[in-house]
Amino acid sequence: MMELIRRPRRLRRSSAVRELVHETDVRVTDLIYPVFVVEGEKVKEPVPSMPGIYRYSVDMLKIHLKEVWETGIRSVIFFGVPDHKDACGSGAWDEHGAVQNALRMAKECFPDLICIADICLCEYTDHGHCGIVRDGKILNDETLAYLSKAAVSCAGAGADIVAPSDMMDGRIGHMRRSLDEAGYEDTLIMAYSVKYASAFYGPFREAADSAPAFGDRKTYQMDWRNKKEAIVETQLDIEEGADIIMVKPAMAYLDIVKTVSDRFEFPICTYSVSGEYSMIKAAALNGWVDEKAVVMESLTAMKRAGAGMLITYYAPQAARWIREG
Repeated sequence: MMELIRRPRRLRRSSAVRELVHETDVRVTDLIYPVFVVEGEKVKEPVPSMPGIYRYSVDMLKIHLKEVWETGIRSVIFFGVPDHKDACGSGAWDEHGAVQNALRMAKECFPDLICIADICLCEYTDHGHCGIVRDGKILNDETLAYLSKAAVSCAGAGADIVAPSDMMDGRIGHMRRSLDEAGYEDTLIMAYSVKYASAFYGPFREAADSAPAFGDRKTYQMDWRNKKEAIVETQLDIEEGADIIMVKPAMAYLDIVKTVSDRFEFPICTYSVSGEYSMIKAAALNGWVDEKAVVMESLTAMKRAGAGMLITYYAPQAARWIREG
């Protein structure tokens, strides 16, 4: 009797069959686009380390968001780059700050756009750290009130979701209480629950002008050698009231995305950060890789690992590629 040979290749024999049986899709509605907002007018300033990415004043961002909307993107996360910085990062809760003005504009012009406000102090402080500093030490508990003030300010300007990225202990609970007390109980919190002290953030710090003036962020961002810590951080944020959990960065941390996704029945987002974008873009500009193929493979890997939402600087391009098929 002939021995039966298993032939998995039958499921790969043609494009039509592969399309029929494939498991994972990236949808346009999965994509979240990060934008950098500056003060002033008529500003569209390129970020040298991130080809194709710009810092926009609100008037120019309005034009750009129309282009983004037309690709099918329905979610944007806003990062502010203020003219003025101080020790406590007061620009983060300025009612007329760049992000607040951008949120009001976006909600007026694109009412169905999901507007996410990154909540942190690093872009707004003169020392570049994500918390209040005293005698060279980043203070945890003293920082919480300032972060909550920023969240309430952004919610009042129209943010559907606030996304605290600072990694201070206890900030989700403090922020949830502050939002509820201010009447913003429907505002979601997307917690940067698992944010590693990664070398992949370099280009972002140029774009957001947020490099620390001294030391580093390893006393509050997570040690990239650790995995169990991700479970602890996620569990704490869920208990404190987070609605969505984020893992950041993405490509080098797909095992963490998978771990968190398998462990918790909560919506999971991952952030394909600036260094990931810049590496792919540089290789593509040099003709070393097929840009579309590499981007779509990477995004699919993030989705396959368990992320339902994908923050990526490639969002508008990826949306076009998805729609083209």
